[in-house]
Amino acid sequence: MTRTVRIGNISIGGNNPVRVQSMITSDASDVGGCIREIRELEKWGCEIVRLSVLTKEGAKNISKIKSACNIPLVADVHFDYKIAIECAKQGVDKIRINPGNIGDRKKVIEVVKACKERRIPIRIGVNCGSLKAIKKYDTSKWTEEKWAWEMVKEAEEEIKILEDLDFKDIVVSLKADDIKRTILANEIFASRHNIPIHLGVTEAGTLISGTVKSVIAISYLLRKGIGSTIRVSLTEDPRVEIRVAFEILKALELRKYGPDIISCPTCGRTQSDVIGIVKKLEEKIYSDPVLRKKSEGKKIAVMGCVVNGPGEAKNADFGICGGKGKGVFIEKGKISKVVKESEWINEIIRKIREG
Repeated sequence: MTRTVRIGNISIGGNNPVRVQSMITSDASDVGGCIREIRELEKWGCEIVRLSVLTKEGAKNISKIKSACNIPLVADVHFDYKIAIECAKQGVDKIRINPGNIGDRKKVIEVVKACKERRIPIRIGVNCGSLKAIKKYDTSKWTEEKWAWEMVKEAEEEIKILEDLDFKDIVVSLKADDIKRTILANEIFASRHNIPIHLGVTEAGTLISGTVKSVIAISYLLRKGIGSTIRVSLTEDPRVEIRVAFEILKALELRKYGPDIISCPTCGRTQSDVIGIVKKLEEKIYSDPVLRKKSEGKKIAVMGCVVNGPGEAKNADFGICGGKGKGVFIEKGKISKVVKESEWINEIIRKIREG
């Protein structure tokens, strides 16, 4: 079991649930944009949010942004240690630095002092593509194991600096765009330390390819008991990252998150817009904290024809089996009414609200 680290109003590690986080696209210089994005992610269930802080002027906006939001705020800082120090002064909940570019030991020490005074945790972010070692050596013949060990080595170098200063509020991430390197690095690190780990595959890619990579790596590590918080990094709307992350945890039975919607893939027998209806239904449920909570643990069916539909809907808590322009609403295995296709979503939402 890892040690526990407090981040704002929540904790990670120890016996705490695996937390879900994402990163907004606005940087700290755009106060309004940051607040809008963070509030939207809050609606979708995001528990920790990170934002880029590119300038000292942007760092001075942290307190304004933080005061308008309800979830812990993490400052992502690169190159300039003075920006990290200003973020600490402004009351940020956690700071993420990269050992490959934040500067020399003296600068890291200054950041640590600022965070220690205010009990702000630091995430040491080790990314495969920014290792200090790749600037010194020819990596063309490195094995996956070599890459993984170099990642761990750099993380341990930074940890030593922090722990020599009696700083223990540390989180570590070891990320690569390669599944095997990511898994190996995290396995090695977890076998040597009890520090909470932030899991993810960096630069994973677009919706489909990025989701596949992330699911494979994150699920494998979580099943081995490795990982205290996760981010699914996609070239996609951050709200999708939140959804995918929670679906991983839900599939592994580690967290609850909305209902289990079963729906058919559609075919030539389908005479209703199952795809469009399910997309709209999910948008309504997952963007509404109340609906999402009330639907937790429910199995809801949206089926397109009479071949498999009645049987699947019968095994759900409730659902609809469609026909041409209409469908039958099934509750606890019994048909209760006929519903027009235009009313399917409203009928399902109504049933969720009833509890």
